[in-house]
Amino acid sequence: MRTRAVLTDEDVVKVADAAIAHARANEWKVTISIVDDGGHLLYLRRLDGAPPISSEVAPGKARTAALGRRESRFFEEMIRDGRTAFLSVPLTAMLEGGLPIVANGDVIGAVGVSGVKADQDAAIALAGIKALNLE
Repeated sequence: MRTRAVLTDEDVVKVADAAIAHARANEWKVTISIVDDGGHLLYLRRLDGAPPISSEVAPGKARTAALGRRESRFFEEMIRDGRTAFLSVPLTAMLEGGLPIVANGDVIGAVGVSGVKADQDAAIALAGIKALNLE
Protein backbone atom coordinates (compact mmCIF):
# COMPACT_ATOMS: atom_id res chain seq x y z
CA MET A 1 0.00 0.00 0.00
CA ARG A 2 1.20 3.47 -0.91
CA THR A 3 1.23 6.48 1.41
CA ARG A 4 0.44 9.93 0.09
CA ALA A 5 0.10 13.47 1.38
CA VAL A 6 -3.25 15.02 2.34
CA LEU A 7 -4.22 18.59 3.07
CA THR A 8 -4.47 19.38 6.77
CA ASP A 9 -6.49 22.19 8.30
CA GLU A 10 -3.20 24.01 8.88
CA ASP A 11 -2.32 23.65 5.19
CA VAL A 12 -5.69 25.07 4.16
CA VAL A 13 -5.17 28.11 6.39
CA LYS A 14 -1.67 28.70 4.92
CA VAL A 15 -2.99 28.53 1.37
CA ALA A 16 -5.95 30.77 2.16
CA ASP A 17 -3.88 33.37 4.00
CA ALA A 18 -1.36 33.62 1.16
CA ALA A 19 -4.08 33.82 -1.49
CA ILE A 20 -5.93 36.53 0.45
CA ALA A 21 -2.71 38.49 0.93
CA HIS A 22 -1.99 38.38 -2.81
CA ALA A 23 -5.53 39.45 -3.69
CA ARG A 24 -5.50 42.31 -1.19
CA ALA A 25 -2.03 43.49 -2.27
CA ASN A 26 -3.46 43.92 -5.77
CA GLU A 27 -6.83 45.27 -4.55
CA TRP A 28 -8.63 42.40 -6.26
CA LYS A 29 -12.11 41.59 -4.97
CA VAL A 30 -12.46 37.82 -5.30
CA THR A 31 -13.79 34.64 -3.79
CA ILE A 32 -11.22 32.00 -2.85
CA SER A 33 -12.07 28.33 -2.43
CA ILE A 34 -10.03 25.28 -1.50
CA VAL A 35 -11.12 21.69 -2.02
CA ASP A 36 -9.66 18.27 -1.23
CA ASP A 37 -8.62 15.73 -3.87
CA GLY A 38 -12.24 14.65 -4.34
CA GLY A 39 -13.45 18.19 -4.96
CA HIS A 40 -15.08 18.55 -1.53
CA LEU A 41 -15.13 22.09 -0.18
CA LEU A 42 -12.69 22.77 2.67
CA TYR A 43 -12.66 26.58 2.54
CA LEU A 44 -14.63 29.43 0.99
CA ARG A 45 -14.17 33.15 1.49
CA ARG A 46 -15.73 35.99 -0.47
CA LEU A 47 -13.70 39.15 0.07
CA ASP A 48 -15.51 42.47 0.44
CA GLY A 49 -16.75 43.69 -2.90
CA ALA A 50 -16.42 40.37 -4.74
CA PRO A 51 -19.38 39.66 -7.01
CA PRO A 52 -21.93 37.25 -5.49
CA ILE A 53 -21.65 34.86 -8.45
CA SER A 54 -17.96 34.38 -7.65
CA SER A 55 -18.96 32.36 -4.58
CA GLU A 56 -20.45 29.78 -6.97
CA VAL A 57 -17.76 29.95 -9.65
CA ALA A 58 -14.66 29.71 -7.40
CA PRO A 59 -15.57 26.33 -5.87
CA GLY A 60 -16.47 25.08 -9.33
CA LYS A 61 -13.05 26.01 -10.65
CA ALA A 62 -11.38 24.31 -7.68
CA ARG A 63 -13.50 21.18 -8.11
CA THR A 64 -12.70 21.08 -11.83
CA ALA A 65 -8.96 21.32 -11.12
CA ALA A 66 -9.09 18.66 -8.40
CA LEU A 67 -11.17 16.11 -10.30
CA GLY A 68 -9.58 16.89 -13.66
CA ARG A 69 -6.10 16.66 -12.12
CA ARG A 70 -4.95 19.76 -14.02
CA GLU A 71 -5.53 23.49 -14.26
CA SER A 72 -9.13 24.34 -15.07
CA ARG A 73 -7.95 26.50 -17.98
CA PHE A 74 -7.00 23.28 -19.80
CA PHE A 75 -10.69 22.45 -20.15
CA GLU A 76 -11.60 26.00 -21.17
CA GLU A 77 -8.97 25.87 -23.92
CA MET A 78 -10.14 22.42 -25.06
CA ILE A 79 -13.70 23.67 -25.48
CA ARG A 80 -12.60 26.92 -27.12
CA ASP A 81 -10.50 24.89 -29.57
CA GLY A 82 -13.61 23.08 -30.76
CA ARG A 83 -14.14 20.09 -28.50
CA THR A 84 -17.61 21.30 -27.51
CA ALA A 85 -18.77 17.78 -26.67
CA PHE A 86 -16.67 18.15 -23.51
CA LEU A 87 -19.37 20.50 -22.21
CA SER A 88 -21.34 17.35 -21.32
CA VAL A 89 -18.73 16.41 -18.67
CA PRO A 90 -20.12 17.04 -15.18
CA LEU A 91 -17.50 19.58 -14.13
CA THR A 92 -19.00 22.87 -13.00
CA ALA A 93 -16.57 25.62 -13.99
CA MET A 94 -14.27 24.90 -16.87
CA LEU A 95 -12.70 28.36 -16.75
CA GLU A 96 -9.19 29.56 -15.91
CA GLY A 97 -8.61 30.17 -12.21
CA GLY A 98 -8.58 26.66 -10.73
CA LEU A 99 -5.19 25.09 -9.95
CA PRO A 100 -4.48 21.66 -8.51
CA ILE A 101 -2.32 21.28 -5.42
CA VAL A 102 0.26 18.60 -6.22
CA ALA A 103 2.48 16.88 -3.63
CA ASN A 104 4.91 14.15 -4.67
CA GLY A 105 3.10 13.74 -7.98
CA ASP A 106 -0.35 13.35 -6.40
CA VAL A 107 -3.17 15.87 -6.63
CA ILE A 108 -4.16 16.45 -3.01
CA GLY A 109 -6.60 19.29 -3.58
CA ALA A 110 -7.10 22.48 -5.52
CA VAL A 111 -7.62 26.20 -5.23
CA GLY A 112 -10.25 28.06 -7.22
CA VAL A 113 -10.53 31.84 -7.47
CA SER A 114 -13.15 34.00 -9.16
CA GLY A 115 -13.80 37.72 -9.40
CA VAL A 116 -11.14 39.34 -11.57
CA LYS A 117 -9.52 38.54 -14.93
CA ALA A 118 -8.83 34.85 -15.48
CA ASP A 119 -5.05 35.14 -15.30
CA GLN A 120 -5.36 37.21 -12.12
CA ASP A 121 -7.63 34.55 -10.57
CA ALA A 122 -4.96 31.96 -11.41
CA ALA A 123 -2.19 34.15 -9.98
CA ILE A 124 -4.04 34.34 -6.65
CA ALA A 125 -4.50 30.57 -6.59
CA LEU A 126 -0.81 30.05 -7.37
CA ALA A 127 0.24 32.44 -4.60
CA GLY A 128 -1.79 30.36 -2.17
CA ILE A 129 -0.33 27.06 -3.32
CA LYS A 130 3.23 28.40 -3.13
CA ALA A 131 2.74 28.92 0.62
CA LEU A 132 2.94 25.13 1.04
CA ASN A 133 6.51 25.00 -0.35
CA LEU A 134 5.81 21.73 -2.18
CA GLU A 135 8.49 22.03 -4.86
